[in-house]
Amino acid sequence: MKPRILKIDPQNIDHDLLKQGVETIHNRGLVAFPTETVYGLGANALDARAAAGIFEAKKRPLDDPLIVHISEKEDLYRLAKNISPLAEKLMSRFWPGPLTIILEKTDLVPDIVTTGLGTVAVRMPSGSIAKKFISLAGVPIAAPSANLFGRPSPTSAKHVVNDLTGRIDIVFDGGKTKIGVESTVVEFDQDKTIVLRPGGISVEELRSIVGEVKVLDEKAELVSSPGKYPEHYSPEAKVVVISRDSRQVEKALLTLWEMKSYGLRVGVMAKQEHMEKYKNFDAQVLGPGSDGRTCATRLFHILREFDEKNVDVIVAEAIKEDGLGLAVMNRLRKASGTVS
Repeated sequence: MKPRILKIDPQNIDHDLLKQGVETIHNRGLVAFPTETVYGLGANALDARAAAGIFEAKKRPLDDPLIVHISEKEDLYRLAKNISPLAEKLMSRFWPGPLTIILEKTDLVPDIVTTGLGTVAVRMPSGSIAKKFISLAGVPIAAPSANLFGRPSPTSAKHVVNDLTGRIDIVFDGGKTKIGVESTVVEFDQDKTIVLRPGGISVEELRSIVGEVKVLDEKAELVSSPGKYPEHYSPEAKVVVISRDSRQVEKALLTLWEMKSYGLRVGVMAKQEHMEKYKNFDAQVLGPGSDGRTCATRLFHILREFDEKNVDVIVAEAIKEDGLGLAVMNRLRKASGTVS
């Protein structure tokens, strides 16, 4: 059975529609809603039974913690304690926005939300629908991405419906999300800020506020971070990432022709500047190779579009890893299963 799809204009929010979602939340239901990053799948973060429904609907492993979303900074102090000056600095600059902060949890947060850890991941989204929805709900909302576990994150209501029909109650359709990749996740070790997952706030932006920032190696074992699994964000097709060097186009074409010779359906996720090189193939523009922000908005949409075409192999050109390019390449490597 399809979820109820409620179309909402982010510029002119219908509060009566949002209240239908609020009622569902308070009845332990599941509501998908757009944030500025991707669509989230929301449940009452203070209700263990409601939060358990998220894991069941997504088929999410029970050791993958959820991000708790709040609408006011004051709500944080009910959920977390021993908040460091570094955390306060980052919240002052980047909240509301695509930054998730891992802090020591209070007893108010159910263990299932944090998967038994003593820490909780919290963020305050900036998307107008998300902010108003959480505010009207009057409770923090646990909300990972609104997709089946391991699939590319949803950047439109259509993606949510494709993955979760029969599993959730309501989808708020607020159009395409703005950023297109998930939030940046950070934790703190004394006076150091550690990036566990690159995302919508770049490492360069973090460094401009707190100075030293360590980016954890993708091969490191992540315990406290949501989205920690090495193979993630994966389409049905196999993803092959072509490294960024002077022979990138040549290597991509060799791979494409080889796969095609095996009778496989192939697609290419190309940088804008190389598109004319792939005129013999089904090619989609990711964006300019040095513009990570544009590429982020297109990434998951393209992966899902190729799945709709039943492509067997997606050959993806690597882009420059600065700004949001780092997050884009993190997701592409995970989609390809090359992180181990």
